[in-house]
Amino acid sequence: MPPSASPDFPSDLLAAQEELHQVRSELLALLKRLPWSVAPLDGFSDTGGWRSVERPASPGWTPDEQAEVEKLRARERELAVIVTCHQYWEQLSGPDVVTARARLKHTHDSTEAPDPADH
Repeated sequence: MPPSASPDFPSDLLAAQEELHQVRSELLALLKRLPWSVAPLDGFSDTGGWRSVERPASPGWTPDEQAEVEKLRARERELAVIVTCHQYWEQLSGPDVVTARARLKHTHDSTEAPDPADH
């Protein structure tokens, strides 16, 4: 496939890739909100290393929070397998596979609202 050619991805592959982006975004947002430790731990301060590290005490994650993280991680793995092992990739070879996979990862970028500065 020439570099300028835009592959026509199957709708199920596009949908799986889009959901993968959404699940990863949701998981990242959840992990940022949660305490730094899954289990309750005391806070600590280590200023003797090459960079200082300080953490407040962590109450740990609730069972519901742990279940939500595991659910999102399981869905992320499932979608990654769907995208990676999709039969679409069998029709490509060599650098074409790499180029098409890179384009697939960024298809959602081009479906967002256009930038008014581009007009």
